[in-house]
Amino acid sequence: MLPRPDGPQGRLIVALDTPTLAQAEALAGPVAPEAGLLKLGLELFCAEGPPALARLRGLAPVFLDVKLHDIPNTVAGAIGALAALGPAMITIHAAGGPAMIAAARKAAEAAGAARPMILAVTVLTSLDAATLRAIGVEADPVNQVIRLARMALEAGADGLVCSPREVGPIRAALGEGPRLVVPGIRPAGSALGDQARVATPEEAVRDGADWIVVGRPVTGAADPAAAARAIVASLPR
Repeated sequence: MLPRPDGPQGRLIVALDTPTLAQAEALAGPVAPEAGLLKLGLELFCAEGPPALARLRGLAPVFLDVKLHDIPNTVAGAIGALAALGPAMITIHAAGGPAMIAAARKAAEAAGAARPMILAVTVLTSLDAATLRAIGVEADPVNQVIRLARMALEAGADGLVCSPREVGPIRAALGEGPRLVVPGIRPAGSALGDQARVATPEEAVRDGADWIVVGRPVTGAADPAAAARAIVASLPR
């Protein structure tokens, strides 16, 4: 299983949210030396499939962000198939419940010592309190994240995906043990896009993020490699 990063560069995950592998590789080549991992998300994985993971793995470890959410048996089968492709991390939805999470962990362990981390997504960074109420969740985002986080870890998740706003509360409630991968990162002055709960890279790491996920501020920059280096340079040592 992937160890915690031992320096600022290892903390950066660059999100390659592109529709084609050619576009992803054009970005990955310059930014891979500046980052700890590359994120392969749903759009690219659905478009290009396992070959995309294989190609990106040749450049850096891959965070496979597919957010699986189904019955336990189906998720276990999917994790087994994906683990064989060699990603360093795979995401599932914490809302799938304890049995689903436990099944995912068991399937990952079958891959042996190099198994992927199973990361439970708590509350998507695009959701705010009003949106949670619209889907029947009365808890505010922080309390809902902590509830899901505790349940997911008890069920066997290796770590969590949460917004920057919940990093501090998770650390306060659950300690230093959980590994935290944090999207919704926007360097000062960047556009928010479709993110509702954000922070700067420095804020997220100071609060206790292990890894930060940055997409458009790097991939949309005139010089993506320089943008990645600037983010790494801004992180606390």
